[in-house]
Amino acid sequence: MNDAASVIVVGWTPDEFGEAALHRGVEEARLRGGRVVVVNATRGDALVDERYADEDQLARLTTELSSSGVEVDVRRSMGADVGDQVLAVAEDVSADLVVIGLRRRSPVGKLLMGSVAQRILLGADCAVLAVKPAG
Repeated sequence: MNDAASVIVVGWTPDEFGEAALHRGVEEARLRGGRVVVVNATRGDALVDERYADEDQLARLTTELSSSGVEVDVRRSMGADVGDQVLAVAEDVSADLVVIGLRRRSPVGKLLMGSVAQRILLGADCAVLAVKPAG
């Protein structure tokens, strides 16, 4: 490992999948002596995007992260592809790891991974850790 602190990028959504990714990202940052960059992104093509945090959800996130003991930067963005937005941040901060949450899939759904997760897994220049919520 080099002298620079590790940078962990977390693709976060205000749900159980985002929380699983966030907790693991903070854990990885602690283990590596690094910092976390949280990315909450949307395509902006719907009136309501449940995966894009509102002000109350962001306030709860900030409060939770302030007690983590890890340096954290929260970024929100809007663009054509959520996966590309996460990858752009990962490139911008020279991420060592990207952590994403994966949704459980039906047997047929398992044949096709979610497009955002697939885009990140295939496009990242660093390691990608995909986690599922407990239970």
